[in-house]
Amino acid sequence: MSALYQIKVNSIDGNEMSLDFLRGKVALVVNVASRCGFTPQYQGLEELYRKYQEKGLVILGFPCNQFGGQEPGNDSEIASFCTLKYEVSFPMFAKVDVNGKNAHPLFVYLKAQAPGVLGSEAIKWNFSKFLISRDGRKIKRFASVTKPAELEADILALIKEPYTP
Repeated sequence: MSALYQIKVNSIDGNEMSLDFLRGKVALVVNVASRCGFTPQYQGLEELYRKYQEKGLVILGFPCNQFGGQEPGNDSEIASFCTLKYEVSFPMFAKVDVNGKNAHPLFVYLKAQAPGVLGSEAIKWNFSKFLISRDGRKIKRFASVTKPAELEADILALIKEPYTP
């Protein structure tokens, strides 16, 4: 069993949950921000979610204010922005740190499993993406500049993989 499923997260409305709900699903974890040049990627993420949700894709958005102060709002303000501006329907979570001593355990885990360029674990900017297989064992990392549509082939490949619990 993947250690990923033991990690606890808080939904954007404050409810604590374990990531066990991802078991058997393909997951895309993204650190997001409302005032970033990459913020329009919300639209592409939502399109992927609507297209592949029925086939087992879950997208998880984690707001982060560590990069240029581009996510200054509280969780309620962030949720309103995402809903009103981009009609986000995928699960959003409470604001977190992704780097440093206060980094959320989920991002500590993901960075260790899928280091970036030259083995660096640090996340460089908003909208870094981690694609996770149905069994939680395969994790692939994508940079902020990678548009959501560019992940479609990788998502499809994982969706088509047989899953045995």
